[in-house]
Amino acid sequence: MNSLPEGCKYCVKGEKLVLFISGKCSRNCWYCSLSNKRKNKDTVYANERIIKNPRDFLKEIKESNATSMGITGGDPLLCLDKTLKYAKLAKRFKHFHIHIYLPTKLVTKNNLKKLSKYIDEIRFHPEWLVSSSSKLNENSIFADIQKIKLALLFYKKQNIGIELPMIPDKKQEILDFIIKISPFIGFVNLNEFELSETNIKNIIKKYKLNEGGYTIKDSIKAGIWLLKKLKKRKINLSVHLCTANLKNNYQFKNRLKRHKILPFGRKTKEGLVKYLVSYKKPKSKDYYFDKQKKRYILSEDLARRLLIKQKIFLVEEFPTFDRIETETQELKS
Repeated sequence: MNSLPEGCKYCVKGEKLVLFISGKCSRNCWYCSLSNKRKNKDTVYANERIIKNPRDFLKEIKESNATSMGITGGDPLLCLDKTLKYAKLAKRFKHFHIHIYLPTKLVTKNNLKKLSKYIDEIRFHPEWLVSSSSKLNENSIFADIQKIKLALLFYKKQNIGIELPMIPDKKQEILDFIIKISPFIGFVNLNEFELSETNIKNIIKKYKLNEGGYTIKDSIKAGIWLLKKLKKRKINLSVHLCTANLKNNYQFKNRLKRHKILPFGRKTKEGLVKYLVSYKKPKSKDYYFDKQKKRYILSEDLARRLLIKQKIFLVEEFPTFDRIETETQELKS
């Protein structure tokens, strides 16, 4: 029950690139955790990089040393041609694994057939959960099951799953749905329920937050309850509870550690990178000119020699495309 789907194995190791294909969606989930920056915006991101053309996309795969990709949104089926275009590009890389997150609303046999040419693993987000009603809508559940069953025409059962937030007061409904859908899927991913700037009004009315203020109280507890219930019933599924801690302190950190860095940089244990920087061009070849930030990255030896003559800074930042600085310190001679 605790084995991971193939896509999750890449993710935990930091090898997964996240392709955010669009912020436009076929529905309006009350618990959606997208930021204002991305929600309903038709912009493509690969990790932190805005993608304007195929060259940008391929560059991000190489710079992040990705061996796999998760395609998300919004709803990738709203822009199916674009989704297929980038999936095909990613398959240029040998043994590159791709999984996709799909709301069930626009799922059809024809759409799944097109996706199956490039997508290795498919994760459905059921329509019934969108309702804020405390009771299950049997018609909606039946429709979800019929659409998810279509994936068996193109995928092995182990490569079909559902993924949804672990909403504490929906635990019984989620359990009932998993039992009903279990003959047609190979795995279930339950994500710790998180707060965002776009769902905060809906969340704080109904739920309490854990210490730290961005995860919902009892979400993990409800997930553990559900895992125990499924184990007792001996449901033959791979079921995983993905916590915010796993995402932030393992997946993300491991991705940072794999990311390429500029010459003369030094990685930290957390995956950040430190550079010795000058904003004055040195009379030496022992440096790298950083065009993006218009600065000179120095070797340790050159920085030591120049420290008496000019200002040298020790900069710590993320190695990702946005290269957000976490600390800047002027060195003293």
